[in-house]
Amino acid sequence: MFGMDLLKDRIAIRRKMGVVFQLPSLDKKLKVRENLTHQGHLHGLSGRELQSRIDRDLERVGLTNRSKDRVETLSGGLQRRVELAKALLNNPELMVLDEPSTGLDPSARKDFWSTLEGLRKSQGMTVLATTHYLEEADRCDRLLILDQGRKVALGNPEQLKAEIGGEVLRVKVKDPEKMMPKIAEKLKVKTLLVGGLIQIEQTQAYHLVAPLLESFPAEVLSLTLGLPTLEDVFIHKTGRRFLEEKE
Repeated sequence: MFGMDLLKDRIAIRRKMGVVFQLPSLDKKLKVRENLTHQGHLHGLSGRELQSRIDRDLERVGLTNRSKDRVETLSGGLQRRVELAKALLNNPELMVLDEPSTGLDPSARKDFWSTLEGLRKSQGMTVLATTHYLEEADRCDRLLILDQGRKVALGNPEQLKAEIGGEVLRVKVKDPEKMMPKIAEKLKVKTLLVGGLIQIEQTQAYHLVAPLLESFPAEVLSLTLGLPTLEDVFIHKTGRRFLEEKE
């Protein structure tokens, strides 16, 4: 890692890494700058060098004007930015984040990832993150999808979605288990039952809409047609929806 031996050079490797944990690691009774100061001491930083890095990283994450605020007075989204500023103090070449946006509202989550993406581009930093939000996974250059600890897909998100090919047609019917084989036989397609909906993955799936409605006018309640998503990749690989419990 970084051209060094993982067993012999563990301390040197850690110095090149920044970590944002899933659970908060801030002292909420301390001010923002005080949290960063103590983190800097753990890295052996002090004096003007440390204060300069704190000023730099607070500006990077947009918290310069909140440096004297107690952490407990900040919103969840701003606290995650403080966590990120802490992880940047040692100028890491690799940033590791464990579900960093868990518990944030959609707006705060979007702001956090925009900040991180800007840093990644400007600093040339590698970011390794875990997430249960597929819209976040879609931002990756390279994505590994795990299911129950087992690798099910690896590659660029666009490449993984392209493996499905064409479009994804989802059909809501009155009795999906009864209708699924009928639709498969009538339209000569492969069908999946996912979350109570009949799903068809096929090139130019829009051509199936008219014959589907003509053949089963009383059974079809609604239709949705779209391009493949990472959710569809997961379904394609596992036969079930993302985060859906196995029976």
